Amino acid sequence: MDQIRLSCRCGHAVMIADGGPIMAAECHCTSCGIAAERMEALPGALPIRVDTGGTQFVLLRKDRVSFQEGHDLLRSLWLTPQSKTRRVVAVCCNTPMFLDFCHGHWLSIYADRWPAVSRPRMTLRTMTGDRTDPAPLPNDIPNPKSHGMGFMVRLLGAWVAMGFRTPEVAVGQQRLESDV
Repeated sequence: MDQIRLSCRCGHAVMIADGGPIMAAECHCTSCGIAAERMEALPGALPIRVDTGGTQFVLLRKDRVSFQEGHDLLRSLWLTPQSKTRRVVAVCCNTPMFLDFCHGHWLSIYADRWPAVSRPRMTLRTMTGDRTDPAPLPNDIPNPKSHGMGFMVRLLGAWVAMGFRTPEVAVGQQRLESDV
């Protein structure tokens, strides 16, 4: 896979994805729902959740993502002071860029950062057991109630390929105004 330029809506914050994704997944966990609600409420922000209520991500190894422009425009959104995850937003246009499991080896990049023509197809929905909407989900891809075994095996395989490294992703320490 070639390098792909991923940017915020206005193009001032740019990341480069180098290499194929670990997977593309639609998350329905409670935390992603709360975060989406907060980020969608930012001035000028667009909807994040898709029709099923989930948030779509493309998971990449941290060592395959670099920041080219606008690093100073990135801010962290932590759901609580104790959170082990943060969402990172480009404040120039309030575009969600990625979700970072801070001690993990991958980034969950918001799928709509990808140009539509090269966006990886979703391969599964995860954490569907957290959904409060009683409407059935489509059966087009697997819909496990939690992180299924395949999900965990793919993450482990990527970590093995990285030599069990967990690179840090430095983003300005400033937080968004909507932080708790």
